[in-house]
Amino acid sequence: MQTLDLLVLASYITIVVGVGFWFARRSATSDGFMKAGGRLPGWVIGLSLFGTYLSSNTFIGVPGKAYAGNWNAFVFSLSIPIAILIATRYFVKFYRNTGEISAYEHLEHRFGVWARIYAVICYLLTQVARSATIMLGVAIGLQQVTGWDLMTIILVAGVLVTAYTLIGGIEAVIWTDAIQSVVLTLGALLIVGILLFEHPGGASEAIAIARDNAKFSLGDWSFTDLTTSTVWVVLVYGLFINLTNFGIDQNYIQRYHTAESEKAANRSLWIGAILYLPVSLLFFLIGSLLFSFYETMPQEVAAIQEMAGDRKFEDSILPHFMTNHLPPGIGGLILAALAAAAMSTIDTSLNSSATITLKDLWGRLIRSGKEVSEQESMKVLRISTILWGIIGTGTALLLTGNAKNILDIWWQLSGMFAGGMLGLFLLGLIVGKAGNAAAATGVIIGVFVIFWLSSSWVPEHLKPVLHSNLTIVIGTLTIFLVGLIVSRFVSRKEV
Repeated sequence: MQTLDLLVLASYITIVVGVGFWFARRSATSDGFMKAGGRLPGWVIGLSLFGTYLSSNTFIGVPGKAYAGNWNAFVFSLSIPIAILIATRYFVKFYRNTGEISAYEHLEHRFGVWARIYAVICYLLTQVARSATIMLGVAIGLQQVTGWDLMTIILVAGVLVTAYTLIGGIEAVIWTDAIQSVVLTLGALLIVGILLFEHPGGASEAIAIARDNAKFSLGDWSFTDLTTSTVWVVLVYGLFINLTNFGIDQNYIQRYHTAESEKAANRSLWIGAILYLPVSLLFFLIGSLLFSFYETMPQEVAAIQEMAGDRKFEDSILPHFMTNHLPPGIGGLILAALAAAAMSTIDTSLNSSATITLKDLWGRLIRSGKEVSEQESMKVLRISTILWGIIGTGTALLLTGNAKNILDIWWQLSGMFAGGMLGLFLLGLIVGKAGNAAAATGVIIGVFVIFWLSSSWVPEHLKPVLHSNLTIVIGTLTIFLVGLIVSRFVSRKEV
């Protein structure tokens, strides 16, 4: 790295941490820490949502997927508007009307305390997986550009993000996410421009090589093949994941409460989606153009493979390009964008996990529903922010030896943990007759099915031949349909 690159990166990190300190006085109360007093405009929340979507899984994982394959994973993004149509019609109004900052308190009113705690456990496991894979992604990029030790980068990143989240609360998280989303977009545009104009054969040849190798394809359109990542498998997976995000993910539910009105909350979802679709497409374009670029430089591909070591080869493509083909100063800006990609998701996870710890674990279980003082609330929020920062960072360190593409790791883990939440939420929202017995039966059978589909301990010949992305689909449908059937025999009033 050049001195100018380091200066740009250091300046960016200083600004982000400074924002946390700026909002420190507004997060001095639990209400300010968790929902910013409900005073934020829709546009800044929308930018925050956009920044949360653009994690380092997008920055490193998406170009790697496009380089090694095609634009099949982009179909996930196409499911977002469908999920938002449902969310703005039903979910936002539902949560704004309850007034509950926790996304899971209503599950206790609907099915009992077990349902609330079950959803909280699923959510917290999802956030640990999200933070860890994102921290790993940014560390891989920084290591290969700077030469710094991978584990040291993870530790430093974990400390920095935990620090400004701890100090500034949700308002600092949302405003820094908004800043980071702009930096991310600028970084992506710069990379595309450099790849097009620095290609040895020019922009037209860069596009032609990618086109001739089917790098712009969305993949197989077969309706019947459920064993591979077809367009329809990814679309259905994306729909279920995004319904989980907008319907029962504390990251999103908490943002509904920070908005100044229901209209502003709905607007924020559309702003996030409208921005994410073209920018996520930019990262797929980056992967395709990287393929074209390195097709003309086969001698460098061997160097990339050696640099990758035991990790997935394609995750090293963009970091190698950043190291060897960016002018001074630009590399620092791209690194700042990569850091932004990680911070904009991890900070949200830490704040929402701390909120859940206070409301659903401390307030409901340890204090048994008794009133928790303001001083005690702030103490729990701060300690739990640090605790989840440590757990997420520790899990990232454990994943450093995993050889899979980081996007694949995240999709697999999120499918396992999130699949158990959405089915229960939809059962309570849609099936009025469903009571405790129906919900409990559905969850027990659904969790068993998710374990059966995803566990490495189960012999492959005993599993159905399905793509791993369908785990969340099958798990959700199992919980919902079993609950629906049981509710026909044991109604809510009979329990």
